[in-house]
Amino acid sequence: MLADQALRLGLGRFDELAEPAESPMETRLRWLLIQARLPRPEVQAKLSFGRADLYYPAARLVIEYDGANHRDRIVDDNRRQNLLLNGGFRLLRFTAGDVYERSDFLVSQVRTALSRPITDRGK
Repeated sequence: MLADQALRLGLGRFDELAEPAESPMETRLRWLLIQARLPRPEVQAKLSFGRADLYYPAARLVIEYDGANHRDRIVDDNRRQNLLLNGGFRLLRFTAGDVYERSDFLVSQVRTALSRPITDRGK
């Protein structure tokens, strides 16, 4: 987590797996996926409708971590979610409870989404 934070702050890359995540929980979520031997997602990927916390381009899969401040941004998040879904992206949202208490389920959801073919809708 410190390596991600250092990279985001422009202090340099201290670990080859470091990425500029916006929060420690995004880092935990990303590490959970990597430790489950899933491909490394892009971090803070710029998409046509904003940015994605984590993104698998080949699967057009956006993964969002919803922290405590999600309630404060729910209207904007919902609007962006609608744009993503109507643009042909797939979206999974997770919380701290998922990361800490349901990590097997979380990994299973991502693995399933990555294994499903994408459709031509929205391309």
